[in-house]
Amino acid sequence: MSEPVSAGDEYARQLQSGAIALVEPGRERDRGEGPYGRLVLRGATIIDGTGAPAWGPADLVIQQNVITEIAPVGAPGVPIGAAGRPAAGEREIDCTGKYVTPGFIDAHGHVGWPAHGRMGRQPPADYVYKLWLAHGVTTVREVGAMNGLTWTLGERDRAERGDIAAPRLRVHAYVPAVNDMLKTLYSVEDVREWVMKVAEKGANGLKFFGAPPALMRAALEAAKPLGLRTACHHAQQAVSRANALTTARWGLDSAEHFYGLPEALFEDRALQSYPADYNYLDEYMRFSHSGCGFALAAPPGSRHWNTVLDAFLDLDFTFVPTFGIYDANRDLMRARRADWHDSYTWPALWKSFQPNRVGHGSYWYRWSVADEVQWKEHFRLWMCFLNAYKDRGGRVAAGSDSGFIFQVYGFGFIRELEMLQESGFNALEVLRAATSKSAELLGLADEVGIIDVGYRADLLIHVHNPLADFKLLYGTGALRLSEGAMSPSWQRALATTIANGIVYDTEQLLHDVREMVAAEKAESR
Repeated sequence: MSEPVSAGDEYARQLQSGAIALVEPGRERDRGEGPYGRLVLRGATIIDGTGAPAWGPADLVIQQNVITEIAPVGAPGVPIGAAGRPAAGEREIDCTGKYVTPGFIDAHGHVGWPAHGRMGRQPPADYVYKLWLAHGVTTVREVGAMNGLTWTLGERDRAERGDIAAPRLRVHAYVPAVNDMLKTLYSVEDVREWVMKVAEKGANGLKFFGAPPALMRAALEAAKPLGLRTACHHAQQAVSRANALTTARWGLDSAEHFYGLPEALFEDRALQSYPADYNYLDEYMRFSHSGCGFALAAPPGSRHWNTVLDAFLDLDFTFVPTFGIYDANRDLMRARRADWHDSYTWPALWKSFQPNRVGHGSYWYRWSVADEVQWKEHFRLWMCFLNAYKDRGGRVAAGSDSGFIFQVYGFGFIRELEMLQESGFNALEVLRAATSKSAELLGLADEVGIIDVGYRADLLIHVHNPLADFKLLYGTGALRLSEGAMSPSWQRALATTIANGIVYDTEQLLHDVREMVAAEKAESR
């Protein structure tokens, strides 16, 4: 076997041809202050990420990148005296009337996509990182390492040291048995050897895109004792051989998107019917027909539906639905005209979203009202299953998969929160999915995702209650009428992101992104 590679390393080998370009890595950190020997947040109302209701006021003490003290300091609406409060810090932030939550965890992200280089200059990693941080994302499960495993692990380590302004990264390598390298793998032993090398190189997990069953089972079996987490996008080309329940029983940790779940719910058929002229490589056909599966599955509340739901629960399985990345399928105009595109969407990214027979997720050249209606029903049934799964104690994590289909980094994650609420999650359940539940999936439940003593200082300071309206978390904010005002103004909730003890002003991060986008537009004219 060769050295461990990911799909991104395969892209890297095409650089000499000029067909694609890798993402420019993060530059030396130019934003954020700290970490501090002692940072104190004063008078905050805390929403801790466990699902517990808000409480406060409280003072939080942070030393370097760890929460070391949380002290109740009075009662709501009562002036806070100085007696009994934690000692002064090297820096203090007044959080009176503000809300503090854990940093968000995007459980399905990509630091760019090399193929977008065909549409113009790739957005640099700083563009991606700063949008994530500006929307409160302090940890990202990078599933695929599409810029190359070595490159992505290097960015992970730089972020952990605080050398770049970036969230913490957990890196899942693409298993080569799922892509064009499949023919180079000759045996189960080859797969096991590859998994061992990936672990030795420092990867945190594996990402499958469907694979020959024997090879996938071998990779899953090899991953567990090495502590590697596993995720799978059950591609339509592979799901007839192993659906999401099958692979969950083999030891898979999470199913990404929805693929493989409808097939597990089939009870009067084994396969989805496709038209005779169906071709998976035709992006319109791929996505128009992938929205048919739930309509063919066992209906909500039926015996088989409950049997499948209980089977996933017994396996302690995780779903990462990434609802938002398919939002345009049910309302293209809404996604295309989102408030942030003009100022925040990178030109090559915008170009990649447009109707295109070659680009991934650019299938709008035939998208119809009938397609949107079909996908609305698809969402209804999909959301119904995941809401029931959550209600019975199942784990659903928040992931965005931004960078495709009109979803932009950071903004796409907030859209995911909205859609989880649409599914039936109450606001606390949404926040829990975006924090502690995602931390459990990543194997970081003892480090991040909760506000508690001993946890990492990944915290968000909001000037408005985020539970009241997730729309206020968008970098653009949302149009609102303030009390007594006669005209609306843009209001945002998130003022400060603290990632690994480093304090970021979100408006500074958003300013940097606007400047990057404006400069790129001017250069590409």
